[in-house]
Amino acid sequence: MDKVANTQGDGPRVAIGMMSGTSMDGIDIAAISTDGDSILARSGGAMMPYPPQVRSALAAALETARSLGTKTDALDGLGAQITRLHADVVKDFLSKHSALQPDVIGFHGQTVLHRPERRLTWQIGDGSLLAELTGIPVGWDVRAKDVASGGQGAPLASAYHAAIVDDEQPVAILNLGGVANITWVSPNGDLMAMDCGPANALGDMWGATHDAGKFDEGGRIAARGSVREDILTNMADNPFFDAPPPKSLDRLDFDLGPVRGLNLSDGAATLTAFTAEAVWIAQTHFPEPVGRWLVTGGGRHNQVLMEMIQSRVSAPVEPIEAAGYDGDLLEAAAYAFLAVRSMQGKPLTFPSTTGAPEPLPGGILSEP
Repeated sequence: MDKVANTQGDGPRVAIGMMSGTSMDGIDIAAISTDGDSILARSGGAMMPYPPQVRSALAAALETARSLGTKTDALDGLGAQITRLHADVVKDFLSKHSALQPDVIGFHGQTVLHRPERRLTWQIGDGSLLAELTGIPVGWDVRAKDVASGGQGAPLASAYHAAIVDDEQPVAILNLGGVANITWVSPNGDLMAMDCGPANALGDMWGATHDAGKFDEGGRIAARGSVREDILTNMADNPFFDAPPPKSLDRLDFDLGPVRGLNLSDGAATLTAFTAEAVWIAQTHFPEPVGRWLVTGGGRHNQVLMEMIQSRVSAPVEPIEAAGYDGDLLEAAAYAFLAVRSMQGKPLTFPSTTGAPEPLPGGILSEP
C-alpha cells in the first residue's frame, strides 16, 4: 500500500480548484489553503450548471471522441468554450470572495475519452487560455503523465482523501459522480483506490431517453420500480468487477442495453441497484474491512441508492457532510490540492491508487 509522504519546507498556498466531472452537469469551484500535505483552511465554493446547449455539445463530444479513438484538434473549439465558462466562474467567485488572492487554479477540464490500456486520456479545455483569461497561474493536464507511464490516470483524488481522513479504522470515501470511485484509507495513511462501476451516468441517460428529467432526484423514480434481479445478475457478470484494483472506467464503458424494454421505474431501480452492487463487489478487494463509508458526489442525494448500498455493506454509510465536508465541492477542492502538489513536484498518483510504476508528480503549470 502507498501513502502520501510528508515533505517539509513548503509554505501554504491559496488554491482554487475546478471540476467538471463525468456527470457533465456543470462546473464546481472551491478554494482552500494548503501546504501540499494538509488542508489549512477552506474558503467556500459554488457550482455553475452548464447551459443545456453545452451539455448537449459535451454529450456529442463523447461520441465524437469515441469514434475518433485518439486525441485530435476536432474538439478544440468546444474546449475553448468550456475554458471561457471556467474563467467566468473564477471571476464571479472572486468577485464574491474579494479577500482571496489565489496562487494557482487547479483545472481538470472535461474528460471525453479515457483509454488507459492504450495510454490515452483526453480532457478538453486549455489551461494556458484559462491563465490568460484570469491572470492566475493554472495547473492542469494532471492525468497525462500517469497514463503515459502505464497508470490508470484515475481515480485522482486519493491524495486529497488521505489529507482529510483521520479515523481509528480504515475508511472508504465513495464518490458517486457519473462514474463511481473509491479510496480506501487506513489509519496510518495507506491508500488503495479504484473506479468501481457506473454511478449517475447510466441513470441520467435512462431518464433522458424517457423525457424524465436530467436525473432521478432523490431516487423517486427508482423507488416506484422493481429491480429485475436476472438483469442485475447479468450486468454484474463482467470481467471488470473481478479485476483487482487499481482500475478505471470511461463514462461509456457501460450502456443501457441490458435494461432496454423495461418501463421507466423498473429500469431506474435496476440501474440504481447495479451501482450499489458494483460498490459491494469493490469492497471485496479492500485490504481490510472499513469502519465507515463517507459518500460524496451527486449520488449521495439519491436516498434509494444510499439505502441499497447500506443494505449490501456492513459499516455505516454516511454522506461526507457527517465528517464536516461539502460533498458537492470535494472534487473541486481536491483539484486545488493537486495543483499545489503539482507546483511543489510532489506525487499526485501512486502504484496502489492508479497502478503507476512509482509515486508520480504530474501536471502542467501555465503562467498568465
